[in-house]
Amino acid sequence: MTESRTHTLFSFGTLRDERVQTALFGRAVPTSPASLAGYTTRPLKITDPAVIAASGLDVHLILERRLGASVEGALLHLTDQELAAADAYEVDDYTRRRVVLSSGATTWAYLDAKPLRPAERIVVVGDSIAYGRCDPRGGWAGHLAAAHIAGNEAERRLFNLAVPGSTLADVGEQTPALLAARRPDTLLVAAGINDSAVPAARTEADAGSNSASASGSDGAADLARLAGSLDTLAATALGHNARLVVAGPSWLDEDRTRDYEGLCFTRARALALRAFVRAWCEANRIDFLDLWEPLRERTELLVDGLHPTAEGHRALYEHLDAHGR
Repeated sequence: MTESRTHTLFSFGTLRDERVQTALFGRAVPTSPASLAGYTTRPLKITDPAVIAASGLDVHLILERRLGASVEGALLHLTDQELAAADAYEVDDYTRRRVVLSSGATTWAYLDAKPLRPAERIVVVGDSIAYGRCDPRGGWAGHLAAAHIAGNEAERRLFNLAVPGSTLADVGEQTPALLAARRPDTLLVAAGINDSAVPAARTEADAGSNSASASGSDGAADLARLAGSLDTLAATALGHNARLVVAGPSWLDEDRTRDYEGLCFTRARALALRAFVRAWCEANRIDFLDLWEPLRERTELLVDGLHPTAEGHRALYEHLDAHGR
């Protein structure tokens, strides 16, 4: 029989109420005072009857980033089963993520399910698509910056540090040195498609020898090595008390990218990358924003089969805005 682990969960709202704890867990759980730096709260209207019945309130609080602020609360000590019960209690507007307490300790907390909505200071890192290549207005990140800063010009910032040609490994190595001066609360990573590319000569050789299965095996090994880069980025973000958000690859037109600057970008490898990154995010409770669908089968929105046109970047931004903000 597997012994239940103990988890800590920061609560600033109704989960501190012993009546709610008894209704959810069958007991009042051990708690201790705690403070969460870099956050403030805002009200959230609740419509779930079960949650309203348990808490007695139809307005709860939700966390929002604010440089220099802090939220006082309590640290709940929960078993596996109790943590699962807490997850079930929270409505869809919340999701459980790792945060750093004022003490420096890490713990779970329930954050806004839309990862960019509560952000104040966003750093974007990634490749040429995140950089905004082929769009003089700065691509989807430029649209995001304009909308984000317009909401509160005095406090909000977005820094686009993407570098064309970057792999996820490059981003993992370069990002730690870039963050301290920008004081981010959100790290948005949009990279990986360059990791999925292979030399065009290799693809031609595979096709000639009918060795697609071997190529697929190599691809799986390549993707597995990306986990180390993602782990590094997760640790880097948490070290800055920033929320890691990973954007998956956008759709590509394989017929037009078969020999791009000596590299081959195939839909199969891009889809494998997408599935791998999504699975890694789910396993590590990291936010994943899927950018595949906005451009699917819309080849007119791609300049060269890989890089979006200005209109393509706009479509990516609108999708990201709907699902991330």
